[in-house]
Amino acid sequence: MLENGPQDNGSRLRTEFDFELPHGYVDARGTVHRQGTMRLATARDELSPLIDQRVRQNPAYLGVVLLSLVITRLGTVTDIHAGVVEQLFATDLAHLQDLYRRINGLESGHSTVACPSCGTSFAVPDPSAGTRPGEA
Repeated sequence: MLENGPQDNGSRLRTEFDFELPHGYVDARGTVHRQGTMRLATARDELSPLIDQRVRQNPAYLGVVLLSLVITRLGTVTDIHAGVVEQLFATDLAHLQDLYRRINGLESGHSTVACPSCGTSFAVPDPSAGTRPGEA
């Protein structure tokens, strides 16, 4: 699904991405919702959680707030808010955080480092590539 990234055959920008959760969101009636849609994040999406009091008190909550802004649908649920994301199983939350990083181009998987002796630059696996939003 994401092999081509946000570009659709190089001609159109793809802004929404369908996903399927490993377990699914269970609503108050017991209905399991596994399919959903996530949109590309905007600068506002990245900045607005930083003034959220919940994020200020617990920086790890950033990922919950951020996902609540970019998930546009989860099964038949269209009113996605932090309370919905909080109810996800840990595996589903990790799945969505990984999807967020991929579609927004936030993981290259490698960092460039320079040898302190000779100054030669080379790529090494990035230890932070697996870091999820809100896990700084």
